[in-house]
Amino acid sequence: MREYLLTLCITAAVTYLLTGPVRKFAIVAGAMPEIRARDVHREPTPRLGGIAMFFGLCAGLLVADHLTNLNEVFEKSNEPRALLSGAALIWLIGVLDDKFEIDALIKLGGQMIAAGVMVMQGLTILWLPIPGVGNFALTQWQGTLLTVAVVVITINAVNFVDGLDGLAAGMVCIAATAFFLYAYRIWYSYGIESAAPATLFSAILIGMCVGFLPHNMHPARIFMGDSGSMLIGLVLAAAAVSVTGQVDPDAMRLFAGSEKEAVHQTVPVYIPLLLPLTIIAVPTADFVLAIVRRTWRGQSPFAADRGHLHHRLLEIGHSHSRAVLIMYFWAALIAFGTLAYSVNSASMWIVLGVVVLSAVGLVLLLLPRFRPRAPRWAERFVPPRYRRRKVSAPVAESRAAAVEKPAAMAGATAAGGGGTKAAPAGAAPRTVNGATALGARSGRPDRRTAGTSR
Repeated sequence: MREYLLTLCITAAVTYLLTGPVRKFAIVAGAMPEIRARDVHREPTPRLGGIAMFFGLCAGLLVADHLTNLNEVFEKSNEPRALLSGAALIWLIGVLDDKFEIDALIKLGGQMIAAGVMVMQGLTILWLPIPGVGNFALTQWQGTLLTVAVVVITINAVNFVDGLDGLAAGMVCIAATAFFLYAYRIWYSYGIESAAPATLFSAILIGMCVGFLPHNMHPARIFMGDSGSMLIGLVLAAAAVSVTGQVDPDAMRLFAGSEKEAVHQTVPVYIPLLLPLTIIAVPTADFVLAIVRRTWRGQSPFAADRGHLHHRLLEIGHSHSRAVLIMYFWAALIAFGTLAYSVNSASMWIVLGVVVLSAVGLVLLLLPRFRPRAPRWAERFVPPRYRRRKVSAPVAESRAAAVEKPAAMAGATAAGGGGTKAAPAGAAPRTVNGATALGARSGRPDRRTAGTSR
């Protein structure tokens, strides 16, 4: 565990320290697109944050290669090199898109090529355990197609959810943490070395997200762009493919009692492939809904809009920070609920806990429509939005002036024949609805009548 934590910390430190210089480079390079209709930020913000994340990935792999226990992952498996090859390719495509905004079909082709490169180097799904049936061996073409599909879906799910400050990095960090705990349990509890690459990938992914988040929280100073969102999506997919396609349930039969029971114990990992990827179910659901919504409208599935889940949270009244936290909550509930179920699937307390937390999540979603007001004695202990509003005397005067101003201006216009005429010298000021004409023109009620104007 110490070596994994060291790798995680080195990755986070490199990512964090490089993000500042990368931001300056993005500004100089002109990677600051204009505000688009679907954007929620109000001023141009530099992209290319994926550059720092990629070098954090490289630093994490380099450190792990020189550690005593983690070095075995590089000696016995080619998966770290496969990950680095695919990550470099998808990162390069993302950098070009952040700068020049390449076509969506070109990006899709690049994603498929990156997935194919990883498959060629051994990072592929060899078999698919089916609950209640057992192991189902895949042919080479079946494994390749399934692996490419998982990688492409995961990349686009993460890319689609990257719409608010800190949203994508935080949600992927939550998913990677759950995946790390599960893979670590398989690796050290069952002694299955095939789970070691997935554990390493998850630890590095956590470091990438943790190092970038301080620069990306609202208000963000830099965006990860497609170079970052597609990169972390690929790393998460690589971890899922590694632990699913390489860990043989037959190796767990000794501890589970039979192959079918072993398959049942590993269901939380296979669910991500079957649904797919419930470990990031929220962005995956957003991805599917976006495809359906755009296709129904006759648009391209890759045509951007403001119909994502985080956009809808803003529309119903949530603030930027609260919308992000709500998405974090649901991602953590699904990810760690699945993890808890994998540890003890027979416990009813886990199911009850998930149900209760789901109810809490629904209340949080409806919070803008249900804002209870605290009693007078408890107002000092609650946030200002739950306190009863008090109208002060200056505010009341300004509101009265705003009501009187149109009537006063109308009377002045009628008296002056549609024009503005100066009052004769020495003449008393005209009174309109209890306010002087001078006070009406200036937008202020006359002091003598302000208290009775309403």
